[in-house]
Amino acid sequence: MGTSQQLDMEVMTPLIEALGEGADENTDEDQDPELLSLRQYEPGSEEGITFSQALIHLLKGNIGTGLLGLPLAVRNAGIIVGPICLLLMGVVCVHCMHILVHCSHHLCERLKRPSMSYSDTVAFAMEHSSYQCFRKTANIGRHVVNFFLVLTQLGFCSAYFVFLAENIKQVVEGNHGNFSQEDNVLLPLANVSSSATAMPVLGPPAATVTGVAWDLDLRLYMLFILPFLILLVFMKNLKNMAVLSFLANICMAVSVVIIFQNIMTDFNMVQQIPLTSPVGKFPFFFGTAIFAFEGIGVVLPLENQMKDPKRFPVALNIGMGVVTVLYVVLATLGYLHFGDEIKGSITLNLPHNSWANQMVKILYSFGVFISFSIQFFVPAEILVPSARARLPEAWRIPGEMLLRGLLVCVTFSWAVLIPKLDLVISLVGAVSSSALALVFPPLVELITFSERRRPAMLLKDLLIASVGFVGFLAGTYVTLAEIISPEVVTATHNQTGSSLPTAGQSWTTPAGVTLG
Repeated sequence: MGTSQQLDMEVMTPLIEALGEGADENTDEDQDPELLSLRQYEPGSEEGITFSQALIHLLKGNIGTGLLGLPLAVRNAGIIVGPICLLLMGVVCVHCMHILVHCSHHLCERLKRPSMSYSDTVAFAMEHSSYQCFRKTANIGRHVVNFFLVLTQLGFCSAYFVFLAENIKQVVEGNHGNFSQEDNVLLPLANVSSSATAMPVLGPPAATVTGVAWDLDLRLYMLFILPFLILLVFMKNLKNMAVLSFLANICMAVSVVIIFQNIMTDFNMVQQIPLTSPVGKFPFFFGTAIFAFEGIGVVLPLENQMKDPKRFPVALNIGMGVVTVLYVVLATLGYLHFGDEIKGSITLNLPHNSWANQMVKILYSFGVFISFSIQFFVPAEILVPSARARLPEAWRIPGEMLLRGLLVCVTFSWAVLIPKLDLVISLVGAVSSSALALVFPPLVELITFSERRRPAMLLKDLLIASVGFVGFLAGTYVTLAEIISPEVVTATHNQTGSSLPTAGQSWTTPAGVTLG
């Protein structure tokens, strides 16, 4: 198990390349971790990963918080359009992954290099292009890819902040809160007496509550989580987290199984579900869906480390096929089960009256907590080496710790500014994931094969890149408009990932009784 976990930690370091300039050449910890890894596992090496290991890593690299937000994505697209578009997006994303691998192979053979990362592929494709304008801006291309990698990974970390706070809030307040005896729903704080004795409230017949309900601001939960995440990212060597990562994967897998057990038992909401959604909500679907297909970052590192790289396309097709089917099924069933009440994460819809449902939130939160450090490793390894190189020797370790802590605080500030899980996911997906998954790969193919491209390739690549760019613009605009207009968000709190109403806010129970 130890070898598999060690490889898992190395593979989850996507697309890092040596920044080169100003780095300490005599210090291994300042060198590019991916290049260090490639010295041990060159393509075709007997020490590389097997076909089955590559398959498992593909599944791990794509299944995260984005999976739990897909039912809301289907709601924003409609029960008919949503699953179909999700399937099509999966096919296009897998094709773009194949494009990236194909371009990397071609450039490696042409330049006699053993392997390339994402930014290497972009930079060398531009540097050896037949167009002078691309050759002059090759280094800019590398920095652009690095920028979007950093932005994407820090965006994932911000989404993890909100996810953890939302689910911990529900677990804590669900256990200490008060439930309607008839509807099994948590009543708002505004209608609960501060005394510990039972008293009637305005609600369904025979609905009484006991105890004291908690209603802390979501940002306080984020603040509570902050020091633990800072301490977590101080662990610079991911190999030391192999056991925790293994346990996190098991916890997330068990949680997904329990979620499926919940959503496959009752479809009372089917008759109330509209077949289509307003066109203006489709950009939210795009951002959430492209966020979910977050695994393009692990494609090249996986292919580079396989014992038999020629079999990687088969592994990619099988792995991403399973991921796409899982996405479509969970998204569709989740929306059919919860209807328009679906929230930013399906875990937030699970009833509070079952310990199994509470354990789902706890187990998945543990998996996301550990995944935070893995996602954070990418921007840290891009930014830290150049920062260390500019500091005196005595200040390098304290400076690195300070930078890591500041980066976590940056993700915390983003989460505080946008404490809505569905909006964070949609914004990160639209702004950065769309560029890495849909825009860059087809453009790299056009540049790499500029001398022998066919009209069909030109049309196909331009179409994919255009869809990605339009999704970037529309998704970013619509999500920012939703963030900037708090009155709209408040009026439609059931369409967001907010878990509980605030004091003084009107609230309707499933029985149709308005409280507050």
